[in-house]
Amino acid sequence: MILELDCGNSFIKWRVIRSAGAVVVAGGVVDSDQALLEAIQALAQPPRRARLVSVRSEEETSDLCALLARHFGLEVLVAQPAREVSGVRNGYEDYQRLGLDRWLAVLGAYRLAGGACLVMDFGTAAKADFVAADGEHLGGFICPGMPLMRSQLRTHTRRIRYDDASAERALGSMAPGRSTVEAVERGCVHMLQGFVRSQLEHAGGLWGDDFTVLLTGGDAPLVQDAAPGARVVPDLVFVGLAMACPLE
Repeated sequence: MILELDCGNSFIKWRVIRSAGAVVVAGGVVDSDQALLEAIQALAQPPRRARLVSVRSEEETSDLCALLARHFGLEVLVAQPAREVSGVRNGYEDYQRLGLDRWLAVLGAYRLAGGACLVMDFGTAAKADFVAADGEHLGGFICPGMPLMRSQLRTHTRRIRYDDASAERALGSMAPGRSTVEAVERGCVHMLQGFVRSQLEHAGGLWGDDFTVLLTGGDAPLVQDAAPGARVVPDLVFVGLAMACPLE
């Protein structure tokens, strides 16, 4: 049993897989190290090995690894920046500056696509990366995602005030909004869909029709209509994590 962790600034996505076949036996999202400990303690069978990717500070990541070692005896393998992994070459001039979540998504996308691919991740930020058929990472683009756009409008516009439940209801349609919450939420989705279409146009300029599109991140379902035929892979970062931190 292998524990896999994707540690963001606010949340930790976790899952436990059987090493044979990578069958997922448990998983979830927690908002603290303590909540993670409680989730692992509740498992019928504890994990024997662990690997993680983190965008937290080195100190925070080390503290979490020490916590897992103390409570479960786990030696945690932590993903690190690399120039090349499994035939995929990091395209940043300074390879250590490419975010580890993006790098692992690139690795996972190339593994699943088996050739040229465009991978787009929709979380706090919206990110797009391009990988050529020979495994060369060509770079990418980053812009605000739904949470950032929504937060900026709420913060800097006094009359925009609504709760999360209202936001969710507003996304039941993409017709022009007839209230502020509908106008904001649907407008932000249109911004993301425009981002998707521009990335598809760029990829088409590079490779014609010979490329695979993969979507990941919590808001990926919001943009599916803008990318017909795209594969939605919620655990794409974990696919890359297994490549960067093999435990077999």
